[in-house]
Amino acid sequence: MTAQAPVHIITDSSCDLSEEVTAGLGITVVPLEIRFGMQSFTDRVELSTADFWTRCRTSEELPSTAAPSPGAFAQAYQRAADAGASEVVVITLSGDLSATIEAAQQAASEAPSGLTCHVVDSRTVSAGLGLLVIAAAELAATGADGSQIADAVRASAERVRVHAALDTLENLRKGGRIGAAQSLLGSVLSIKPLITVTDGRVEPAGKQRTRTRALAHLVDLVATEGPNISVIAVMHADCDDVDDFVARIAPLTDTEPRVMLIGPVVGAHAGVGTIGVVFITKE
Repeated sequence: MTAQAPVHIITDSSCDLSEEVTAGLGITVVPLEIRFGMQSFTDRVELSTADFWTRCRTSEELPSTAAPSPGAFAQAYQRAADAGASEVVVITLSGDLSATIEAAQQAASEAPSGLTCHVVDSRTVSAGLGLLVIAAAELAATGADGSQIADAVRASAERVRVHAALDTLENLRKGGRIGAAQSLLGSVLSIKPLITVTDGRVEPAGKQRTRTRALAHLVDLVATEGPNISVIAVMHADCDDVDDFVARIAPLTDTEPRVMLIGPVVGAHAGVGTIGVVFITKE
């Protein structure tokens, strides 16, 4: 693990960053809880991403999620202070999707003496959050202070674009992230729903009759924005066709796509088969 900078970056496990990435950049990840019926698991600690997707394919129960406790963030803040951090920048998934940011803020109000906490609502999730967190960690490594990093994250958050194709809206409907009417429509017509994250909320963005057409739509979105994309990621829910999809979008931008496996937090709501593109525009 790299040496900690005076400013320590903390996020939550909806960021979908691999352990290799977070360890390499010195990022602390506070886990959410994953539930299958009466069973509860700490994300990444008691339930790996691989085990989660295996369980999703075999369980009759749809998974759900719960925000971390303030105590989980308090422990992260204490560890940062013990490691010599003078500031922490805490970047969470959208406050419209989870109470995670409230837990982070509550813990920040009782932070260790001498530790300044900057809590930032990313207004996004999954790879969108992950890309912001990576940028924050890289900025921290240059010696930027907490206020500068938090301001940069907020500015970049306004330029994050998240587009995804789902196999079903049932997970989102059950989790309360999208209306029941859209879920029924998708189920009855066997369509492939398209969603986007707009101003921190999951919104329907159309539908396609087949997965082929749904993925072609995502490719078209990248092609349209290509010259204006500064960084891009492909997120997928353990999809066999992800390599082919990445090969289609890679030539459309000046930056190599980062491929990210959707973890339990986002996967619980997106469902098996989800694939998406996330990018930050230059302006």
